[in-house]
Amino acid sequence: MRNKNFILIIVGQIISLFGNAILRFALPLYLLGQTSSALLFGLVSACSFLPMILLSPVGGMIADRVNKRNIMVILDFSTAGLTLAFTLLLGKANLTLLILITLILLFGIQGAYQPSVQASIPLLLSREDLVKGNAVINLVSSLASLTGPVAGGALYGFYGLYPILYVSIACFIFSAAMELFIAIPSPARRFDGHILRTGYQDLRESFLFIRREKTVIWKISLIAACVNLFFSSLITIALPVIITGMLDFDPSTGERLYGYAQGVIAAGSLAGGLLAGLLAKRQSARGMYRLLILTGLTLLPIAAALSLSKSGRLTYGIILVSCFAMMAAASLLSVCTLSYLQLLTPDHMLGKVTSCTMCICMCASPLGQALYGFLLERFKEKVSLLFVAVFLITALIAVSSKKVFREIDRLLS
Repeated sequence: MRNKNFILIIVGQIISLFGNAILRFALPLYLLGQTSSALLFGLVSACSFLPMILLSPVGGMIADRVNKRNIMVILDFSTAGLTLAFTLLLGKANLTLLILITLILLFGIQGAYQPSVQASIPLLLSREDLVKGNAVINLVSSLASLTGPVAGGALYGFYGLYPILYVSIACFIFSAAMELFIAIPSPARRFDGHILRTGYQDLRESFLFIRREKTVIWKISLIAACVNLFFSSLITIALPVIITGMLDFDPSTGERLYGYAQGVIAAGSLAGGLLAGLLAKRQSARGMYRLLILTGLTLLPIAAALSLSKSGRLTYGIILVSCFAMMAAASLLSVCTLSYLQLLTPDHMLGKVTSCTMCICMCASPLGQALYGFLLERFKEKVSLLFVAVFLITALIAVSSKKVFREIDRLLS
């Protein structure tokens, strides 16, 4: 855990993810504030998420064959250039189209970037430290997600969008410069012949490994896809719409409060990551399904507040407490499950199998985001029923996952 290269990855991730967090917080919120359309917000969020899904397998294939440090450096510099281009074009091009294209590229870069980070961890740490290492990566992501929206909400509320753009550019450049000093073991495999043919073979190999050799990875990926479709997409789309448009706050206050809510969500994720690190040797895969049930239960207080409370401040407070508990449970589940899957995967396939798994997990998110954008626009007066319905669906998914987690526990024992 004191490996110099691992520490450099951690510091670089903190800086890069902070810049990414404030940017991905501000751009959709800016669009929502300018258009006041939940449907447009949901559609843009869904479309921008697609490249992350499509490019994750590509990023994994490249991560298994190219120096992972170089991938991180190039993509961070590319993100700085993308943000600069957006800054120069803001006010000179169609706003919706500009934000959509920028988010598509931003999410696409992130989809290609993360497999290199995830595939680096098992190469830098021992098997015994793998859960702790993934917990630290999760903590870093949570820390960036905690400070990013809070800082972004304050900057956006008081000074507008431009300071956020400038800070993001500086973060990406600084992160790329730091990553130049990372040394990660070089891949043993190279591109054989045509790059497209090699890519197809890699994707086929990873899919067959998941589908035939380690079917439990396929099963848990489908479960995660269902959770993203019904649960995660609801939180992504509903929270900004509710806080900025349905509670009794003026627009600028609502935007800042949404930033604070994102910070609380990240703090919950931070707490879950800490728990994963502390309980690394005590957690059994067998009981992981209970964490999913607990995550779903946190929707009920929000539903009750939206239905019964007449006070926007009280409802907001209940949302904050529920979201903290929600993310703590979800983060603990996510870190442990990712570590289990890495332990079940050969080292030479870590990048592409991890990215292929991520692709399957995320594939349903755009559909869910577009769906909830429509539902929130259509049923503004019945949002609480939506939260109750999603709780019931999540509980059903959790019960269905019980056998899968038992199978993981058996394979690891």
